Amino acid sequence: MKEASFAVPDPSALAAVAGLCVIPAPYAAGPEVDALFARAMSEIVRWHGERSPFYRNVLAARGFKPEHVRTVEDCARVPFVLASFFKTHEVLSIPRKSVFGHFTSSGTSGQKSQMFYDEWSLRSGQRMLDWIAEHNGWVEPKSKVNYLLYSYETEAGSKLGTAYTDNYLCRYAPAKSVFTALRRDGAGGHEFDVFGCLETLERYERDGLPVRIFGFPAFLSFTLERMRALGRRNLKLHKKSLVFLGGGWKGHADRAIPKGELYEQAARQLGLLDSRVRDGFGSVEHPIPYVECSAHRFHVPVWSRVFIRDARTLEVLGFGRPGLLHFVSPYITSAPAHSVLMGDLATLFPGNKCSCGIRTPFFVVHGRAGTSKNKSCAIAAAELLAR
Repeated sequence: MKEASFAVPDPSALAAVAGLCVIPAPYAAGPEVDALFARAMSEIVRWHGERSPFYRNVLAARGFKPEHVRTVEDCARVPFVLASFFKTHEVLSIPRKSVFGHFTSSGTSGQKSQMFYDEWSLRSGQRMLDWIAEHNGWVEPKSKVNYLLYSYETEAGSKLGTAYTDNYLCRYAPAKSVFTALRRDGAGGHEFDVFGCLETLERYERDGLPVRIFGFPAFLSFTLERMRALGRRNLKLHKKSLVFLGGGWKGHADRAIPKGELYEQAARQLGLLDSRVRDGFGSVEHPIPYVECSAHRFHVPVWSRVFIRDARTLEVLGFGRPGLLHFVSPYITSAPAHSVLMGDLATLFPGNKCSCGIRTPFFVVHGRAGTSKNKSCAIAAAELLAR
């Protein structure tokens, strides 16, 4: 893809950050990369400490200084911010006039995480996704495709992060047709158009072009379930069709099915190849793209590091032990979201435990820790299934 032209806000203060974020190989690994990552984290800790009064106080309370980051292991010590904090606070490290993008995490209801991006932070995250798409062979500018988006039909100026991402993914292959499953209802909400999805899939099969399906897994599952309930025949979509899901099943665990079962249903009912059905993991608070490999593992890309923390003591755990996800990445300059503790339970494994050949570690997500009334995009969207 054509290389985007943008730069870090201060090239002298963020030289290592810039160097790390121009590595085009998504899963590059080795001592030199680790050393560069540590330098970049030291730079970004200093950046936010100098520009965010909130994070300056966090550093002071922990007695932490940028020079304390010397190795990748030291990155686990960088004071973190709870992802849920962004649901009730707007925290920036840039002037408001420098905000290039503003996104929220929730859909039709629930508390919203408010995240603000300068141009560098937004474009860097997009470029990471571009490089991962290229790595997977999904960038096909000469191959026209049909799209089915299991996401929200939006109005101009919408700030929904999931809808933005799903529409952004459409840039990797030109669209003949796009159908959005969560339709605006005219009253400020959305309705899931399951019959529209069924008719669209049948039409796409007749078209004979590759089909790309993006969005919430719950809606793909519900579509396949309705196909079976109505006795609709199995389809045979083009062999280069692609499913890339994201958003999880939050709030509707009673309707969730194992990922492998959903993949098997998609393969059987839509005629898809297993390697062309993938899941994605990320959040508006930490929009680094984590994309399943061909063996369905979330490998950690070169621009981030992942630690697992004990849910009670918050101590860092090693491989094979479940705990809370702690994401670390130095790329974001607009807000102190470079070290974020998520509410998700996961386990980290070494890369050599995966058959795909990627060397970086991978994590397995087990679900949300505890219960909460706060709702994410996936929760709000899943509520539409009950209507």
